[in-house]
Amino acid sequence: MKPTFRTAMTWLHDWTGILTGWVLLAIVLSGTLSVFRSEITVWMHPELAGRTADPVQASVAAIDWLHTHAPHSPAWYLTAAGPRAPFTWAVWQQSDGQFVQRALDPSSGAPDTIRDTLGGEFFYRFHFELQLPYPFGRLLAAIAALALVLALVTGIVAHRRFFTDFFTFRPRKGQRSWLDAHNLLGVTVLPFHLIIAFSGAVTLATLLLPWGILAAYPGAPARFGDDLSPAMSARPAAGTPGTLAPVEPILRDAARHFGPDGIAQIYVYNPADAASTIIAIGGNGTHVGFNTHVLRFDGTTGRLLADYREHRPLISATAALYGLHVARFAPLPTRWLYFICGLLLAAVIASGLRLRTLRRRRQGKSTEAVERLNAGMIAGTPIAFAGYFLANRLLPAALPGRAGHEVQAVFIVWGLMLVLAIALPSARSWRVLSGLAIPALAGVAAFSAPWLTGVEQGTAAVAILLAAGFAYALSRRPPPSSRAN
Repeated sequence: MKPTFRTAMTWLHDWTGILTGWVLLAIVLSGTLSVFRSEITVWMHPELAGRTADPVQASVAAIDWLHTHAPHSPAWYLTAAGPRAPFTWAVWQQSDGQFVQRALDPSSGAPDTIRDTLGGEFFYRFHFELQLPYPFGRLLAAIAALALVLALVTGIVAHRRFFTDFFTFRPRKGQRSWLDAHNLLGVTVLPFHLIIAFSGAVTLATLLLPWGILAAYPGAPARFGDDLSPAMSARPAAGTPGTLAPVEPILRDAARHFGPDGIAQIYVYNPADAASTIIAIGGNGTHVGFNTHVLRFDGTTGRLLADYREHRPLISATAALYGLHVARFAPLPTRWLYFICGLLLAAVIASGLRLRTLRRRRQGKSTEAVERLNAGMIAGTPIAFAGYFLANRLLPAALPGRAGHEVQAVFIVWGLMLVLAIALPSARSWRVLSGLAIPALAGVAAFSAPWLTGVEQGTAAVAILLAAGFAYALSRRPPPSSRAN
């Protein structure tokens, strides 16, 4: 037991960060990149550079292609094209049970004319699944989000000079400088960090607290999803063949209903069955709440079955929290603000991990093993993510299974960085990995050429600034022979 409440909270803050810091760093960095999920997908499809697409026409072309090439899939899940994404993103299940994710050409509806890559979807999915099977990745991400909330709240209690910290930074003071940086970064955008952490935990709350659902829906927990989103569930298949009605009039009608929000997603359930259903989900460009306006059509007749707007207070609040987390409502300046605040949160986590080893070193305790792992994760994670962008340009465009190879490149590079960090003394591993990050990020900037579009310019600018940050950190590192602070 600790003698005071503040010392107890300080102890809890430290150990929460130590136990979850590395996982949180990967989650936060991938989530920060997910703010520009659509733009990253465009960057990784250079064939689409400069193109525009009408969401209805592109969706019709995609459905026509799926009707020919995946007619017996139980469902087609489409994310409609838009100003940020001149393509239709489609997910469908093959006959072997495997799901396929592809960007479809807005004109032909086919994936063959553009390279196979997950684009920004990789960072989005990794952010809450960690490339682990369901439900393990999501459960780990949910625990990490809850740990982040705990670390932030206990950090507020632990810092006695909370408001003074906002104006305090003493450079070149060793451990004191790291503490000042940690406090300053944490205090500066604390409300954003709390909202992101809390909304992330709420989004995955059913994995953290499943017992209420199991008690309310004994033997049929799937009914919870139907009650949560009544208009989005599929009708039972009739078991007799059916043909979809012309899709374009249906989608034009949906676009009229949604008005300025536009069509965000389209689900087609049982497309080859007489009881097929088409679900159109409105966007949230004019409001924060996500998936709050849904239209349900009979797939074979095109008749509107339901025009559902979510008004239940608790569900609306949850939709608003989710909308705040994923930021699809946000205009470009707000997305940049999300991105910068996300980088600051990553810096808070990284500085906290570094600060802990410095404290233990001052106490005369060995920190070498943790320092090496810190270098492998803090410097290695950006290198691994940069490797994803580089693989997109270096792998042949027609390589079979190309999207999977790009993802493999991330973990191969990540593993190599960790091995390198563990193999070298900590002082040298920081220098080596920081030095490797600079050409990796410079390569991303170079592959963004000819820098004509906003996506190319933004990607190059971020890569150059991050490379400059690593170059500055490298210049501040003392020689390997000295004991760094």
